[in-house]
Amino acid sequence: MTKEKDIGYYPGCTLNTVARGFDTSTRESAKILGINLKELSQWNCCGAVYPLTPDNLMGVAGAAKVLSAAEKEGERLTTLCSFCFNVLKRTKTGLDRDEERRRVVNDFHEIDYSGGVKVLHFLEVLKEDVGFGKIKESVKTPLKGLKLAPYYGCMLLRPFEEVGIDDHENPTIFEDFLATLGCEVVRYPKRIDCCGAHISVSEKEIVAVMSGNVLLSAFRNGAEALITSCPLCLYNIERSEEALVKREPAFKPIPVVYFSQILGLALGQDRESLGFERNMYDFRPLLKSKGL
Repeated sequence: MTKEKDIGYYPGCTLNTVARGFDTSTRESAKILGINLKELSQWNCCGAVYPLTPDNLMGVAGAAKVLSAAEKEGERLTTLCSFCFNVLKRTKTGLDRDEERRRVVNDFHEIDYSGGVKVLHFLEVLKEDVGFGKIKESVKTPLKGLKLAPYYGCMLLRPFEEVGIDDHENPTIFEDFLATLGCEVVRYPKRIDCCGAHISVSEKEIVAVMSGNVLLSAFRNGAEALITSCPLCLYNIERSEEALVKREPAFKPIPVVYFSQILGLALGQDRESLGFERNMYDFRPLLKSKGL
């Protein structure tokens, strides 16, 4: 076990509601690995989507307030949700580069954010603070026999110059993470493709095709489950499975699971606390079939 490390933690809205298993499994894994996640004493919604117009300061106001709160409590901030990470990281980059934008947002909120906090995705924390080698040493239940496909989607990698946690065309951090847990990592072409994101609100059929193509790519390459870090990706992909069965009769639905649930499983957490029952397609029958 590594020496305990403090880092600010932003759970975001979804992890307090429909994705509680994502949050609870991470908190427990962090304790096991010696990371002290300190939830921000005050936080609000990040805004969910980074604005595409440069003069839309209201679009970054929520994220700026989160960054200010984090800056008061430490030098680093981590989050789990890919969208939260993307919005916070891009907001920080934009405000750090443009002093006038930062001044306007500071005046609006009556805060004094100066850019002194580093934004990290939790996968980066696991790699840089703990080290994948140390995680491997901490594994109590090697996930042997499981064929798992990591799904990056858009928000962890793009736009690369502002966000990317790894190479935006050929990332490996997710694969390297899963390999430490003892499973067979499935590589497939569409692991960095978009699931459809928020257009699922108005264009469900289009999103079903986009998400279904990701799922089908993983399935055809042998995946028994898809692993993600994004609640919206999980939502879209799970709801594409029924349509995909009709489109591709050979396809059989597979579970979509958060990376922290897989980590908690390998580290020996109480399985009842991992939240697998909340997923549309239960992961536990697959585990049972593998003798895990």
